[in-house]
Amino acid sequence: MEPFPHYYTVTGDADEAEVVMLRSAGVPDLPTTPPREFGGSGSEWSPEALLVAAVADCYILTFKALAKASKLEWRTLSCETRGTLERIEKITRFTTFDLDVQLQIAEGANESMAERLMAKAKEVCLITNSLTAQCTLTARLVE
Repeated sequence: MEPFPHYYTVTGDADEAEVVMLRSAGVPDLPTTPPREFGGSGSEWSPEALLVAAVADCYILTFKALAKASKLEWRTLSCETRGTLERIEKITRFTTFDLDVQLQIAEGANESMAERLMAKAKEVCLITNSLTAQCTLTARLVE
């Protein structure tokens, strides 16, 4: 890992059309539009969905790093994340992110370690630690 601080740059470009094109060096461009809830077409990723996706993605990547460091053998991991957007005191913001995580571990793998790592991934996820919204975790092992 490189020493801190890290910098990430994204450029958004738009014209009179609904689509905003997000660009960052080394990755494909990403078109976005407002979600249907804000009158958009809902045909592309929206800023709201991208934020919720960032929570799910960061949780998974954090878990993977922790599992690798702990030598936990696992098979599959699913993280369904629901962000709740509300308007409170004239401010629209995400108030909660609910993560529903299902982990399948290898036969004979340490179940208590797997459960600890699922909880730890939520605690140390840099995205959720950067947000003011409450983040809850429901985690379970599946076969």
